[in-house]
Order: sequence, then C-alpha cells, then structure tokens
Amino acid sequence: MLFLISGLCPLKAQKLEKVWEISDGLKTPESVLFDAERAIIYVSNINGNPTEKNGVGFISILNADGSMKEPEWVKNLNAPKGMAVYDGKLYVSDIDQLVEIDIEKGKILSRYYAPGAVFLNDVAAGTDGKVFVSDTRTAKIYLLDQGSLTLWMEGDPFESPNGLFIEEGKLFVGDKNIYEVDIKTKLVSQIISDAGGVDGLEKNNEGEFVFSNWPGRIFIHRNGKNIKLLDTTEQELNTADLDFALDQGLVLVPTFFDNRVVAYRIVD
Repeated sequence: MLFLISGLCPLKAQKLEKVWEISDGLKTPESVLFDAERAIIYVSNINGNPTEKNGVGFISILNADGSMKEPEWVKNLNAPKGMAVYDGKLYVSDIDQLVEIDIEKGKILSRYYAPGAVFLNDVAAGTDGKVFVSDTRTAKIYLLDQGSLTLWMEGDPFESPNGLFIEEGKLFVGDKNIYEVDIKTKLVSQIISDAGGVDGLEKNNEGEFVFSNWPGRIFIHRNGKNIKLLDTTEQELNTADLDFALDQGLVLVPTFFDNRVVAYRIVD
C-alpha cells in the first residue's frame, strides 16, 4: 500500500477526464456558471487586468455542449468575475460593483456599489433572493438585499475569502480553509482545513465539495480528505472559478490567462 503523508490521495485515486474544451472568443475567462433552467453556460471574461476599470470586460454564453452561443452577450464591464442567477437575473461582481443583468433581454439593469470594496470576487444567491459577494483583498462579504448592497461580515476568521456556495440557510466560504456561516446568526464554523486558497467552491451530485485553487489545482473533499483531482501548476495553467453542472455531472473550469473553458468528468 502507498499513502501520501498529506492525505491528499487515497488508495483508489480519483482524477479528471476531459470531455470538451473551447477557446474561441474567450479572453481571460475567470468564472463559469451553468444555468440549468436555460441549459447554457455563462463565462465572465476579464479581458485584461483583473483590477483595471477599463470597460472591456464581457460575458459570453456557451451552449451546454461547450459550443459558443454568444461570444459577447453583455459588454462594457470592468474585470467581471463571479456570477449567480436568481429570478431571471444574472449577478456579476465587477471590482467594486455588483452588476445586475436581465437574462432575457441581455441588458444591464443596475450597478450596486459596495462601500469600501477593492476586489469583489465570487457571488452566490440564496432561494430567498439574498445575494452575497466576497471581497478577497479586504476580507469582507457583502449582501445585496431588497435593492441595497451593504457590508455583511468582515475580518477574522476570513483572510482572503473568495469562493461562495449557499445551501439550506448556510453560506459556505472558501478561503485558506472552508467555513460554514449560519446566515441568520452569522455563527462561523471551520468545516474543511488546508484548502489551499479556494477560488471556485461547488458541490457535486453526491453533496461533496469540489473546489479549485487558482494556480492550477482542483480537489474533491471525500471521506474527510482533500483529494487532488488535477494539478496543472507546472504547466502554469490556471484553474479559476469553476462550476459543477449537476445535470451533466461535469466540472466546468475557466483557465484564466490560458483563455479556455474545459469540461471534465470525475472518474476513478
């Protein structure tokens, strides 16, 4: 038997198997989001410097099979990153704003400014319409509720919060560790340690967390262990804000500077 001291790899190791990839029209893709209701994939394209307000960022739409549907569906954004869907609206983080887009019309409806924000990153929406957005540089989490974007939490234990995931009244926050926050009480519990700096944070069909580290690593948390599924750090291929398409059983990964979106299946 062969075991790694770090516990990152079990005897029967899981891995990722590529299903499809696309590069046409993508420019610094940071985040992907599968919209099951419409069977499409949104891709946020920074198109340049991740901190620059240059108005050249845009959202692409892919078909569920990975083919391009609309390369520049919504334009005039500033380094767009994380996304979430609620009630016919797509919410996108945009440096110090949360942008609300009407999905049917493909039009920007509102731009909500986050007071004191520097680097808004991931976005998550609850079934009650509350939308959360993380600021990785300032260790803050903001809340959009009833048309107002305000500071919700900040500081300890968060250091560089990024990936967000909502389920059953809990907000899960990916940082160097992964935390569970009770949305009503704001009670914070650490549930996964040594996560390595989480970018995308999702769950698969079995309810297991699947998460990425931006430098090029993807993990699944299974049986109490962080199991590495992919490591492209030596090739300098980034793994940014991934999504898990439950309907298809696919991990969708934007490769940032490599300008691709890659779909993988988890296999044994």
